[in-house]
Amino acid sequence: MSCGKLQCKIGPSILNSDLSRLHEQSQKLLDSGADYLHLDVMDGQFVPNLTFGHPVVKCLRANIKTAFFDMHMMVAKPEQWVAPMADAGADQYTFHLEATQDPPALIRQIREAGMKVGVGIKPGTSVQDLLPLLDRVDMALIMTVEPGFGGQSFMADMMPKVEAIRSQYPDLDIEVDGGVGPASIDQCAKAGANMIVSGTAITKSADPKAVIDLLRASVVKHL
Repeated sequence: MSCGKLQCKIGPSILNSDLSRLHEQSQKLLDSGADYLHLDVMDGQFVPNLTFGHPVVKCLRANIKTAFFDMHMMVAKPEQWVAPMADAGADQYTFHLEATQDPPALIRQIREAGMKVGVGIKPGTSVQDLLPLLDRVDMALIMTVEPGFGGQSFMADMMPKVEAIRSQYPDLDIEVDGGVGPASIDQCAKAGANMIVSGTAITKSADPKAVIDLLRASVVKHL
């Protein structure tokens, strides 16, 4: 499933799952072929919505031992939660460029805590602001909706950001998140995204495996 070092990875966002049955729903997504779980942490400050924090992640990790947890930290003070998330069992800590004054220091902090590093930007942030950091991270996240709420429409005009990163970093993981599903996957895959976050398109589907398979086929074709 790879081309060079790059692999297609499909990571359902569990935000639109039944959060009272988080373990069962997460396991169902993994059983349906998900490569990782995308966990949306919102603090009510960086974004208006409020979701869950490290205690929930720790409980989920106790029940799901091996899955890769990609933490999407939509929080105002990302430095504050690095140690608790590492302790909770997170594998990758993805912070927003807009939320920190000192990205290099935060990147070092995440690495020293034993996690992989992702960095993301909102739709209004220029990809040029992100490029200088990409030698130091494991993954770049391009938001294809305004962060904070599920179920928004996909913003196709974010694809040039993906293309710009892919042209300069052929082996970097590039994640897209927001409104991604069967109708928009080809645009993401053509632009060069290989890590696909999809929420409602997977979690609300009667056949999540079929949706994951469809998303994967598109990415593999374009890789």
